[in-house]
Amino acid sequence: MYIDVIPNRSSPPAVLLRESHRQGSRIHKRTIANLSDWPAEQVDSLRRLLRGERLVSADKLFAIETSLPHGHVHAVLATMRKLGVERLLDGRPSGERDVVVAMICAQLLHHSSKLADTRLWHTTSLAQQLGVQEADENQLYRALDWLLARQGRIEAKLAKRHLVEGGIVYYDVSSSSYEGRTCALARLGYNRDGKKGLASIVYGTLADAQGRPIGLAVYPGDTADPATLVDQIVKLRERFGLERLVVVGDRGMVTQAQIKLLQGYPGAGWITTVRAPMIRELLQKGHLQASLFDTHNLAEIESPQYPGERLIACYNPLMAEERRRKRDELLEATEKCLVRIKAELSRRTKSPLTKVQIAVKVGKVLNSYKVGKHFQITIEDNRLEWTRKLQQIELEQQLDGIYIVRTSESQSVLPAREVVRQYRGLSQVERIYRTLKGVEILVRPIRHRSEDHVRAHLFMCMLAYYVEWHMRQALKPLLFDDEELDSLRGSRDPVARAQSSESAKEKKASLKTKDGFAAHSFPTLMQVLASCCLCHCRLREGGPETAFVRVTELDALQRRAFDLLGVVYPVAAH
Repeated sequence: MYIDVIPNRSSPPAVLLRESHRQGSRIHKRTIANLSDWPAEQVDSLRRLLRGERLVSADKLFAIETSLPHGHVHAVLATMRKLGVERLLDGRPSGERDVVVAMICAQLLHHSSKLADTRLWHTTSLAQQLGVQEADENQLYRALDWLLARQGRIEAKLAKRHLVEGGIVYYDVSSSSYEGRTCALARLGYNRDGKKGLASIVYGTLADAQGRPIGLAVYPGDTADPATLVDQIVKLRERFGLERLVVVGDRGMVTQAQIKLLQGYPGAGWITTVRAPMIRELLQKGHLQASLFDTHNLAEIESPQYPGERLIACYNPLMAEERRRKRDELLEATEKCLVRIKAELSRRTKSPLTKVQIAVKVGKVLNSYKVGKHFQITIEDNRLEWTRKLQQIELEQQLDGIYIVRTSESQSVLPAREVVRQYRGLSQVERIYRTLKGVEILVRPIRHRSEDHVRAHLFMCMLAYYVEWHMRQALKPLLFDDEELDSLRGSRDPVARAQSSESAKEKKASLKTKDGFAAHSFPTLMQVLASCCLCHCRLREGGPETAFVRVTELDALQRRAFDLLGVVYPVAAH
């Protein structure tokens, strides 16, 4: 008996089980069964059986001893090697270097405590790939000390890679809450996490013009943002060897006092913005007029208050409309609460409220909505009256949508539009903090007790973002990220509201990429790659010497991801 496949012109071929015999010079065939409805695998098994092959089920032939998620680990480690992160940490291989590389990778994949890392990286192929299967939490802490001792050299190497003489350097500061009382860095200060009464730790990040992190400094939680700026200038000039640089920082960072200090460093320029009270003063003194924006949304102005500086005034009508809308909503919400308090006073005839009691209630309302400066409030025993300060509100409305960028750089070095464009590029550093505090890297909670371990942990998180930044750039065609963003930044109006490209809008509307794949966030794409497994197998009838390794075959989306990363995915058995 044998399997015979009979082709048909307009329908699938017929698969028949037949036998044949010879009579004289002729061969006679007899059809025993029609197997056309059988699955191809079942037909193939029958064909092999008819040929006399011995068939053994997969379960009896070999065993899969472990199957570890591997694709996302391979993507991160291969990217790190492509970026030369291992050489960046130290030119010589060592156990400490392998552990630090594993911790950076783990921070991108599951960001847990160091004790949890030693458990979780056995649930993927990470521990095997780096040979850190035996590492315990004490070795991880020693590796953090090893990393901190090399921070200066690592930052210098990054600066040499990405910073240029006379180039733009972005600097911004953030903070994270600290649960506990053991770390000397944890102090009460401005808590950016919004957790009042909880200590925090301040850290500032330097980045190049594209938003890649270059260096990180950690400060006690009660350190004011401006107090950290001069340290960064010293680092850039003395440790990185940059004689000429332009630092971009927000107005809370680059204050007038800090500008005076910067003027003591030849070659150190700056770009920042003017505070709202100073803009109001420029308007009152006639140095700034609304008519400047009749035909253009940007104009250079001069003021004797800013000698040797350039002031670029900008007007964004969408920002103006948004501020007016928000102010009106806050004023209405405040008055609604004041009306309720007044109604309560009218009901309290037997036990009227005192002036102090009313003031406490009103104070809570004003602190909640932050527009008390726009009200004239009169409080007496069992009496509350208020009016809006219409003239003050009108004066503030004149400033809606207006902001002023100030810089030390001349027109020949940076034209006005380029100054504004570079200042708005500060959002790239803010993205670092959104990523560190978001679901990708999750810098908090800070679980370390000693000051050195906290510093090393934050620096390690910065290195993890450095790797993620490059992966994101490569994987943009598969992510919701705008692939045309970099080119648009250099050509679009720097004052107008930023708009996504048409391709990005289409991607977000259809939830599909140009190639027809489902669009992903970075974390979900890593989970897709994680479904590629590293399987340790062995023959059931053999000993340990029959063990072998197989990797899951890639689907189209996974193959596209590795192609974009420029990473070769192993497909052969080991």
